[in-house]
Amino acid sequence: MRRTVVYPLVAVAAVAGSLWFADPASAHGYVSSPPSRQALCARGVVADCGPIRYEPQSVEGPKGLKSCNAGLSQFAVLDDDSRNWPATPVGTSVTFNWVLTARHATSTWEYYIGNTRIAQFNDGGRQPNATVSHQVSLAGYAGRQKILAVWNIADTANAFYNCVDVQIGGSGGGANPTPTKTAPPTRNPSPTKAPTTPAPSRSATTKPPASSKPPVQSGAAWAAGTTYRVGDVVTYDGRRYQCRQAHTSIYTWEPIYTLALWLPV
Repeated sequence: MRRTVVYPLVAVAAVAGSLWFADPASAHGYVSSPPSRQALCARGVVADCGPIRYEPQSVEGPKGLKSCNAGLSQFAVLDDDSRNWPATPVGTSVTFNWVLTARHATSTWEYYIGNTRIAQFNDGGRQPNATVSHQVSLAGYAGRQKILAVWNIADTANAFYNCVDVQIGGSGGGANPTPTKTAPPTRNPSPTKAPTTPAPSRSATTKPPASSKPPVQSGAAWAAGTTYRVGDVVTYDGRRYQCRQAHTSIYTWEPIYTLALWLPV
């Protein structure tokens, strides 16, 4: 009798475990900037995208494809060039930033324009960080281009696909403009004048502020452009999340999409 009870329980546990690890909501990764088509859908910049709006990280298919939707019918909108996807102005070099919600061991990262591979980065099977950046040269190309970014997984036959629309040489300085350095103003020499009021002296007990940025208030609403530290707690879409890795947030890194950065609590 004991065997007839134990084996079904083990079977149920095994099935439950397989369902848990198969949960697509915990996967996988996408290009956040310049915004990929799925990132634009997730941010609501492009409307009527269907389910990709809620899972921009899940465009996964067999290696070797050249499609934006990885051959998945539910994400067919990503291959629809007639949607007039917004193109990000860039220069002849651009940095692609990935957000990974599951850090799969990686073989290579590839970037294509048409059938031409313009860049490849070899990770040699290593596990990447939660965010990954690649600087890619676009020399020799101009105007509007669709760039296919591919993340090849090391221990499976699959890859993740993103299409990023850019305007090379467009106005606005590109998605990753180089900060302009301003020379300090030249001071004209002038006769020295005795001060009419003595400058206040700092008391020995006076301490400068410890930090230029106040700590995030626990339970505050998540916001882009905020520096979060490990342990910070925010609310988003009615749920509470705790920061897992220190970072400065940007749009498309909302807690619901970046479980590598935020832990539901």
